[in-house]
Amino acid sequence: MLLAVGSLTVMGVALGGMLGAAARFLAVEENPLEAELQAMLPGSQCGQCGYVGCAQAAAALARGEAPVTVCPPGGKAVAEQLAKKLGVSVDLSASEEKEPQFAVINEELCIGCTRCIKECSVDGIIGANKLMHTVMSEACHGCGKCAKVCPTDAITMTPIPLTVAGWHWPKPGGVHLQ
Repeated sequence: MLLAVGSLTVMGVALGGMLGAAARFLAVEENPLEAELQAMLPGSQCGQCGYVGCAQAAAALARGEAPVTVCPPGGKAVAEQLAKKLGVSVDLSASEEKEPQFAVINEELCIGCTRCIKECSVDGIIGANKLMHTVMSEACHGCGKCAKVCPTDAITMTPIPLTVAGWHWPKPGGVHLQ
């Protein structure tokens, strides 16, 4: 019995040491710029940029394969931050600023095909096959992929309503104090 326990202990220590050495000597160096760029992106993993997630978009930005305007949900603010970090200039005059939106399902048109549920990357849609679906507006990040795959056009993108909690005081415009 002691021989079995001893041999397993020796094997565990030896294999653990080999794994530790392999982790140290075979480690892949990561680009620190990729981590910084990924932290600037929204992190919603929506795929609107054409990449699988924000990590792949950050890697493409670091390699110079993607423009700084790659992130539609981030808008102008994220594009300006990315341009400043990468040291490039960006013309944002042609890009329009979208207001935040979420999906709404018209329950009378919903046939329960579940295509929208399969497309939603944040599991913001509740429903079952051949039953009506609904969207949890708190979870929806407004990518609009569900609206594109809906065969009955039951899903519409609606602007998030302005509430006291989300309202911000506008910056003063043309007022000059003397």
